[in-house]
Amino acid sequence: MQFTSPNRATRRPSLTPMIDVVFLLLVFFMLASQFGADKVMRLPVAGTGGDKAYTGPPRLVTIDKDALSLNGVVTSPENLVMTLGSMVKKPSDPIILRGRGQATTQNVLDILGLLQKAGFSTVILIE
Repeated sequence: MQFTSPNRATRRPSLTPMIDVVFLLLVFFMLASQFGADKVMRLPVAGTGGDKAYTGPPRLVTIDKDALSLNGVVTSPENLVMTLGSMVKKPSDPIILRGRGQATTQNVLDILGLLQKAGFSTVILIE
């Protein structure tokens, strides 16, 4: 006597777990992505020498996390623009901008945007 198992139909794999994984990945990438436009700050590229020689009084703006100073004197952003306006002969005169201490990139970009809005066109970033 021979015992054989009955022929069963082969079961196809279920696609439900794979679809669940695809939807989870879709939700993850949608939540992790940014769908906004980045803001661009234009900076002139400094050349070497030429007709853009540095003239006039020093114009060093130092940015710290909670303080802003012009040539070592603590000032406010509003006073910075007014004081720089009296120090430059024309808006294309260079202004040196330096981040110090715990200053974040956002602190530097805020002051850079303020200076560009005031009409200063040549800002040099240094470390």
